[in-house]
Amino acid sequence: MAAKSSDAKKASLPARIVRAVTSVYFDLIDAESANVQRSRRRLDILGRLIPPAGGVEVSRTALAGLSAEWLIPSGATAGKVLLYLHGGAFVLGSAHSHRHMVSYLARAGNIAALMPEYRLAPEHPFPAAIDDAVRVFDALIADGYASSDILFGGDSAGGGLAVATMLKLKRQDKPMPGAAFLLSPWLDLSASGETMQSREAHDPWFNAADIPIVARYYCREDEVTDPLVSPVYADVSGLPPVHIQVGNDEILLSDATRLADKLRDAGGEVDIEVFEEMWHVFQAFLLVVPESREAIDRLGAAIRRVNRP
Repeated sequence: MAAKSSDAKKASLPARIVRAVTSVYFDLIDAESANVQRSRRRLDILGRLIPPAGGVEVSRTALAGLSAEWLIPSGATAGKVLLYLHGGAFVLGSAHSHRHMVSYLARAGNIAALMPEYRLAPEHPFPAAIDDAVRVFDALIADGYASSDILFGGDSAGGGLAVATMLKLKRQDKPMPGAAFLLSPWLDLSASGETMQSREAHDPWFNAADIPIVARYYCREDEVTDPLVSPVYADVSGLPPVHIQVGNDEILLSDATRLADKLRDAGGEVDIEVFEEMWHVFQAFLLVVPESREAIDRLGAAIRRVNRP
């Protein structure tokens, strides 16, 4: 399926305000000297301040040796699960930081979501996070879930990790999940995409020059084109249906569009939505930005189509 844009119209006032405020914050971050531990704590604290969606039960668990969190909407379809891999450039993020957005996504999709806290770089570089995600998938299978009843989700680095996990499952001749839902996936740590240049002046958060710096936290320089690090270099034949959302103003736009093209060329099923004047993982601001709520509602509808009992 060809890429499609949301209705081309000027961004809402709340979107423009959030964009401006967050842009100032990101301008203050020095990718080379940022304190990873402090950044993790700040992100988690912020996440704890925002409540989950109403009607969604939150519970901690352990699976495959990892801490994890279940987010289960009232009346969720039985026997189905959204295995959601949080973003954070492979170095940040947790169930706390992403609980808010994922709880709304779970409710919109009427599906129980599981967020594992996979190992983070730089303490645990590539391929630790992929190994963890595969172990969680295997554990769900061992618990009685059919592979087709497990859906993958992820934003940013988590979106890239979702694709890499499917590629690893393919290498191991294991069954695939039923589908994958990706929000602004980071799929090219080599920063070779065309929009690294064409969108840099428009992206309110990221600079192209910072991408290689951040990538070094996760992998060695000679690993950036490994297909499990940067899935834009992978053979994506045999992957399940993939639904992608991405902002038109982010430098990672071509990560998403190149994956969509590769999936299509390989005969796969792919649906990509490009949201005008939106930025990286804009869906996280769904409490205040109408475009974010619309995007979550669309993702929820797409999940429900796959998630029929």
